Amino acid sequence: MSAKDGGYFSRLVRKLTTDVDELDADDLSEKSEAEGARRACDCRTGEEVTVLGRLRSVQLCPTSEAATLQAELFDGTEGVTLVWLGRRRIPGIEAGRTIKVHGRMAVRDGRKVLYNPYYELQTTS
Repeated sequence: MSAKDGGYFSRLVRKLTTDVDELDADDLSEKSEAEGARRACDCRTGEEVTVLGRLRSVQLCPTSEAATLQAELFDGTEGVTLVWLGRRRIPGIEAGRTIKVHGRMAVRDGRKVLYNPYYELQTTS
């Protein structure tokens, strides 16, 4: 057996013995890096960032004055809340969809937030 085969078998054993959610998080993190995006866990308040991940949830949060569309993006390392002010719906923004977003990182109630981020829907592969 060559060293190359050892790498294959160790990856196979890991895939067979690791939790599915952990494997999914690892895959998301690898895809994010391959696309040139930053890991959410490395993003700091005030920085202009690009993050790629999967939308875990999408919800309309109506307030007394204006509607707000809010989504939770997970990139395999940490969650980021995406907030579009004055929007009730954005075609393609739905739970389970992979998306790349760009904006200035903020923090609200101890959680990372991007307000009105530019977004790019990713094709499923």
